[in-house]
Amino acid sequence: MSNDRIAWLENGHEFNVGFDELLNYHGHGYPGGVAHGLKVMQRAWPLLDDGRLPERREIRCVTAFGGPGGRDAIEFVTRGLTEGRYIVDKSLAEGVEESPGGRYYFRFEYRGTAVEVTIRPGHVRPEFITLARKQNRTEEEEADLVQWKKEMTERLLPLPAETVYDAKVSRL
Repeated sequence: MSNDRIAWLENGHEFNVGFDELLNYHGHGYPGGVAHGLKVMQRAWPLLDDGRLPERREIRCVTAFGGPGGRDAIEFVTRGLTEGRYIVDKSLAEGVEESPGGRYYFRFEYRGTAVEVTIRPGHVRPEFITLARKQNRTEEEEADLVQWKKEMTERLLPLPAETVYDAKVSRL
């Protein structure tokens, strides 16, 4: 599977989508967040069930990442938000790199296995975080933020998920 796609099962039937479909579902406001959502799923899925694709409606995600792009990417694939299996807890993961509205920490649980996924240093530019958190941005700053989001997306998508995110597997 390519670096911009993710696959899963629903009732034993395989589905897969690419980044563009996830972004269209999201609405284009936070493409970097959509890219992060895709990368964390790509990182976690092979570890959840010994390389087998997971059944979407059995996946639970607890995250400290509050961004709408990541949320929407994970929702598209898992339907976890709709069904109460996607929980945001920004108090989690002290010491994990910060995002504009939380931390880059995701814990996926599936059939007795948990996979904690955390970003590796250097994948999020400090300038992006600072600008994204700034209140009352000027029009120029808004345009700059759009460019930072695009830059991050274009940089992350071609990378294998293992180079962007670390993963730790445990039994529940």
